Amino acid sequence: MQVSQGNDDMKVVLTKPLSFDGDAYADYKAPNFVQRFLSLFRNVRPGSDLTNFQLTPQFNIPKSQLQCFGESAYSFGKNLLQQCNNAESSLERFISVVAWSISTTRPPNFGVAPYNPILGETHHVSRGSLNVLLEQVSHHPPVSALHATDDRENIEFIWCQHPVPKFYGTRVEAEVLGKRQLKLLNHGETYMMNSPKLMVRFFPPRVDWIGDVNICCQETGLEAALCYTTSSLFGRGGLHSVKGKIYQSSSMKTLYEVEGHWNSTVKAKDINSGKETIIYDAKEVFSELKIAVVEDLQGIRPTESAAVWNEVSKAILSKNWTKAREEKSTVEDNQRKLAKERISNGETWVPNNFIVSYSKEDGWDCSPIQERVPTAPIVVPI
Repeated sequence: MQVSQGNDDMKVVLTKPLSFDGDAYADYKAPNFVQRFLSLFRNVRPGSDLTNFQLTPQFNIPKSQLQCFGESAYSFGKNLLQQCNNAESSLERFISVVAWSISTTRPPNFGVAPYNPILGETHHVSRGSLNVLLEQVSHHPPVSALHATDDRENIEFIWCQHPVPKFYGTRVEAEVLGKRQLKLLNHGETYMMNSPKLMVRFFPPRVDWIGDVNICCQETGLEAALCYTTSSLFGRGGLHSVKGKIYQSSSMKTLYEVEGHWNSTVKAKDINSGKETIIYDAKEVFSELKIAVVEDLQGIRPTESAAVWNEVSKAILSKNWTKAREEKSTVEDNQRKLAKERISNGETWVPNNFIVSYSKEDGWDCSPIQERVPTAPIVVPI
């Protein structure tokens, strides 16, 4: 279902959030996928960096990567953030944070991808008391920043995401670099974590998350080491698997063993008692996901993702490929024009909402300029 709202000055297209229902729930399905996909990679060498690889509109879902990134923060059924904040003990809160971290690994659809965000593109959405603001703070390389605050729960989280996709012949792997932190301000606790890699395998066709995720809280001395795995080319192993442990960093003593699947359920086993508890249920998190709606049209920025890509998304949804290519080229050509103008004028583009830094040791880091994120003109109904 498409939601399109606007007037002559501002138009936006908002579409369904990513869901485990996949194509059955999606607004758009890629036509003749295998033949088209193979033709795309015919001249790409294994090991190539795909950061600047351009997809034709047939392979785009009608939304930006910035929107997909934001959905992992504001699109959910069961509110795991609230659960993190309300847990009584530090250990219970840590377990809830582990579950919340797993919930942010969203299920991308095989064969299609979102638009590459343009420099300065923003996405601003509210869900209840949770306000989320994203900005594309770098284009080459692509870096996205996210800042979210919940005034009622007194929660803040800040993410910096730098995907590095590479082609390996039979698969594409995208390493997702960048820091992620969650602050439970009522408890004086900050949780640092990273993201797993996204893997797209062509034969057999599948999409999965792989790699190691580490979560730590310096204030409580608790850490978690999770490993996301998938089945091999010949079927060995399990799809969508996540396994790991929660332990005390000072003694390295394991407190809980964690095991399950990020697309179904994940359990934590108490080492002392042997009791197992379901800490994450994907059906609860992804149940009844709702499309965001425009509440204040005048408050939408010209840089809003749903406005920037409005005409492209409308053309894709109507399968008018000539129009989609023209509109996508218009957006991209305009960005190239602005970049040339900045170079000729000796100007350096500066993000409006974040202070960005980079070092070889720590990579990209994004700090929000505002202490709290304001209420957004686009809202997710509760």
